Formats: sequence, structure tokens, C-alpha cells
Amino acid sequence: MSAGAIADRYAKAIYELADEAGQLSQIADQLSKLANVYSESKELRAVLDNPLVTEDKRELILKDVSAKLGLSQLATNSVRYIAQRRRLSVLPDIARRLTTLSDEKGGVIRATVISAAPLAEAYYTKLKAQLEKSTGKKVQISKEQDPSLIAGVITRIGDNTIDGSLRGRLNDLERQLLEA
Repeated sequence: MSAGAIADRYAKAIYELADEAGQLSQIADQLSKLANVYSESKELRAVLDNPLVTEDKRELILKDVSAKLGLSQLATNSVRYIAQRRRLSVLPDIARRLTTLSDEKGGVIRATVISAAPLAEAYYTKLKAQLEKSTGKKVQISKEQDPSLIAGVITRIGDNTIDGSLRGRLNDLERQLLEA
């Protein structure tokens, strides 16, 4: 079974439990936090994925990390179960899929705004209002910076990309000149 299919199964099971408990968005956020820690820490992955580490030791480490991140009992139990089944390597995929399911249920879409330099908060507020009006859904914006854009912004919503950057315009101009 592929990692995607495995992640899908776990995400759907956690979705059902969290939705029933009325904690869907909180559990999705908590698992995303833990998945980020797991992905970013080579040492944590090395210990948790090591078959020589005893089950008790692994559970103790997970309990400690969960407590430090403030995970709820449901999130902690879900992660413990995933660890017992030796599926922690797909935790980031599970968290992404659970977040997607949670967003779908809540009528939320996520947009990424990439700019060359920090933008005023008023810009993000206006952009969010425009995106919500055009999509009819709640929009959550994540902000990134990429100095190579020179100026302007790139906005990504799902599979759609709106490139309003100077770099993008220069690339378009170069392509047009080469075609002429």
C-alpha cells in the first residue's frame, strides 16, 4: 500500500474521531504542529524510527513531545497509535490530509502569498477580502518572502497561481522577445 493511501486511511479515521468530539480544527492544527517538529528534527526522526528503540521508550518520548506542544488527549492517542503501528514516517502526510479534510468541512481555502519584501497588514486584509468574495469561502493566508521576485507578489490558491511579480513579468517579456 502506498504512503498516500496509508496517510489517507489514518487521516479519515482521525477525522471521524475529531469531528465526533467537536475538535476537528484543533486536532488538525495540533497534528500539523507535531508533524512539523517531526519533519524538521533529524534527531527525533532517528530515534522514533529506529527499530532498536523500545516501544516504552518511544511512547515516553512521544508523550513528552506531545506535552511540550500542548496536544490534546485525542491528538496524543492518535499519534501513539500511529507510532505503535510503525507509521510515523507518514505523519506529515496524515497531517496534511487531515488539514485538507478539516478545511473542506469548514469551507476554508488556503492561499500562499509570496512577496519580495514584507507587506503591510492592510494589503493582506484587502487581498483576503477579495479572495473570499471571489471564492465564496473563508480564506487563510500564509505569508512567504522570496527576494528573487524583485517586486510584486505571487498568490497561490490550490492549483491556481497568479504571478504579479516583476520577475514573472520580465520572464514573460523575455519569452515574447525570443518568439519574435
